[in-house]
Amino acid sequence: MDDEYRVIENSPEIWTRRKFLKVAGATAVSGAVIAAGAAAEGIIPGYFTGNRELRASVFIASVSGYDQNIRKVILSGFRELGIRTEVIKGKRILLKPNLVKPQKHLEHIYTHPLVIRGAVEAFLSMGAAEVFVAEASGHGRDSFIDLEESGLADILYEDRIPFVDLNESSVVKARNQGQTSQLEYFYFPEEIYKADIVVSMPKMKTHHWAGVTLSMKNMFGVMPGIVYGWPKNLLHWAGINECIYDINATFKPQLAIVDGIVGMEGDGPIMGDPIRSNVIIMGLNSPAVDATCTRIMGIEPNKIRYLKYASGKIGPISEAEIEQRGETVTGVQKYFKLIESIPVLNGLRL
Repeated sequence: MDDEYRVIENSPEIWTRRKFLKVAGATAVSGAVIAAGAAAEGIIPGYFTGNRELRASVFIASVSGYDQNIRKVILSGFRELGIRTEVIKGKRILLKPNLVKPQKHLEHIYTHPLVIRGAVEAFLSMGAAEVFVAEASGHGRDSFIDLEESGLADILYEDRIPFVDLNESSVVKARNQGQTSQLEYFYFPEEIYKADIVVSMPKMKTHHWAGVTLSMKNMFGVMPGIVYGWPKNLLHWAGINECIYDINATFKPQLAIVDGIVGMEGDGPIMGDPIRSNVIIMGLNSPAVDATCTRIMGIEPNKIRYLKYASGKIGPISEAEIEQRGETVTGVQKYFKLIESIPVLNGLRL
């Protein structure tokens, strides 16, 4: 273990935060488990639950920086998407950010803590009974180290928001509903079935294996390391694009909130460069949200394999089938750099 991690582990202040977040997280998920596949699909108006989801709305907001009133932006998105107070009131909300290998002050790698804080404040202001954050670190066995490195631990501790390490979760066995990979079943953390609403909160980035990593790819991060290992190689070996689709076909998050204020271009999801897109993208259907994000990035969604799998099955990706709210795609479009020497990034341009 290097010196940096020893400092993190031995700091009394860090241990105080860790103890609070662990205890609060355990309390947050102490409710009864519901049957796999019976999570709160359709809890939000406009979230389609049929076999063919043909239309969806996506909200795009221009946001100049993380110092802006993100709570207000997210509340505007709720209004545009038809998410009313009675839908949120009394509900338990799970926020799933992207915390892959964060490093302090490199805000293009992970979902920014202030976007997460804005979401927490927005849900609580609409009467949510509880909001908690959950993640299963894909590279390190200790998700609390990633929590500290991202700066999110400070925010959660200050706001008294629980954190759940999904790597250590008990699991629920669910049959693979997508059937594009070789996997017959998935093992999901039971916490996602205890939440009324699961929110995927990714960073907008390129990805050197999948092309892009957005709200659908972000659901890789709920899969527990105790089953799939670190960095979840079982899912990679079974086919990364196939597993991204299959996971989302089996468990659909009810909402996506994408941090595109500062994204990552080039050799994502870790080694790329920062790019300011100054947007937050929201929607009730993950494929529609991700297709909109790719167009903002200057990438053709039909060239992303897992989006092609999803098209017309769990969501639309065609522009004609997505109702854009807020800003237009062309009004905020920022072409992300694509590295030609990385095969999956070749030929993705719109």
